[in-house]
Amino acid sequence: MLPNLTIRQLQTFREVMRSGSISEASRTLLRTQPAVSTMISNIEKELGFNLFVREHGRLTPSPEAHYFLEEAEEVLERMGRTVRTMAEFETLDRGSLRIACHPASSGFFLPKVLAEFLKGRQKVKADLMMRASHVVEDLIASQQFDIGLAETPLPRGSILIERFDPECVIALPESDPIARNEILDPTDLSDYPMAMLFEDHPVTKATQDAFATCDAKLNKRFVLRTFLPSLSLVGAGLCGAVVDRITAATSPAPGVVFRRFQPSITSSVAILLPAHRPASVLTNAFKNLLREQLARIEDIHL
Repeated sequence: MLPNLTIRQLQTFREVMRSGSISEASRTLLRTQPAVSTMISNIEKELGFNLFVREHGRLTPSPEAHYFLEEAEEVLERMGRTVRTMAEFETLDRGSLRIACHPASSGFFLPKVLAEFLKGRQKVKADLMMRASHVVEDLIASQQFDIGLAETPLPRGSILIERFDPECVIALPESDPIARNEILDPTDLSDYPMAMLFEDHPVTKATQDAFATCDAKLNKRFVLRTFLPSLSLVGAGLCGAVVDRITAATSPAPGVVFRRFQPSITSSVAILLPAHRPASVLTNAFKNLLREQLARIEDIHL
């Protein structure tokens, strides 16, 4: 059976060995001499043999006591390191983040948020994985990643979902006269060359419905998989584009201006967390910053 020793007992034994007497150790430890003496006796009982030879009121350490001191100091040092490390976790100075992100936010937005979060936190490591939204959903549902950002999924028992619905905007060439309008509707853009996402994307469907309702012609010149490449095409004067507000607010877009579009089209995104394991202190802190940045983007005037 293993001895039932406490950290306090080890600390007391170490101080007795360092000071060479019960009385000196009691003064250092701010405890009474009987309490320290009892602590040493209890250690010996747990070990099953004496650590000291007691003669004429003096303690002489046995060879076993010197060996035990080395082991006790190693245990106490390791415990001290562990306590210091745990304190770093509490202050967000140590740990790791596994983040899964959909393409629309992976180019500029999320790396900027992560860079801000990691300032001054040299011991924090991060794994940023870019995948399609449905894959991000599965990575979070399988509890493999700490946090995800993706297009808002359907409710699912294995995922905690915090939804945001920022409005999309129209990206237009800065030199085009149509860009003078602060607000545009489908009739303003009838037969105007546009860069669109693929047919099944919710923003594409909503845009098609808006044009159809206004009996305006939607001229799909470019079909893309993500919003970001459209800004280069718009900046070259080749087309306009309906883009999500995250892309518009955080991506470089020389020669491009953004205008409001009516009727409102939203590009819903969500912060995703695994439902079946608690989030770390570090994950919660990053989630709070991510939430703040998403809320800011919802309110920003482009």
